[in-house]
Amino acid sequence: MSTYWWLERWPYLKFVAREVSSVFVAWFVILTLLLVRAVQQGPAAYAAHLEWLRSPLLLAWNAVSLFFVVFHTVTWFNLSPRAMVVRVGGRRVPDFWVAAPNYVAWVAVSLAVAWLVLRRG
Repeated sequence: MSTYWWLERWPYLKFVAREVSSVFVAWFVILTLLLVRAVQQGPAAYAAHLEWLRSPLLLAWNAVSLFFVVFHTVTWFNLSPRAMVVRVGGRRVPDFWVAAPNYVAWVAVSLAVAWLVLRRG
């Protein structure tokens, strides 16, 4: 078997990309922990952390990371009907009805966070 077997078909490439995207998810967790630490250390540490986040290299890295985290989320939500088979009245619930609540919750939480962050006064 070729070392590059995963490049032969889109589902294989998507599987490997989803697995690799976990590194970017871990990066965002680390970034969040660093932010919490900076907040705990006071205004000067927080300002320094924000300045560090403004570096062009870090902005580019975070943009790429955001793409992979969204990719990871979407592919994981789309896999949920296979990971969790739901039956009602002995019949399997269609995949859409298993995956859709994930997206609804994602949008609801995103809107709530946006409201908290963007509200004025």
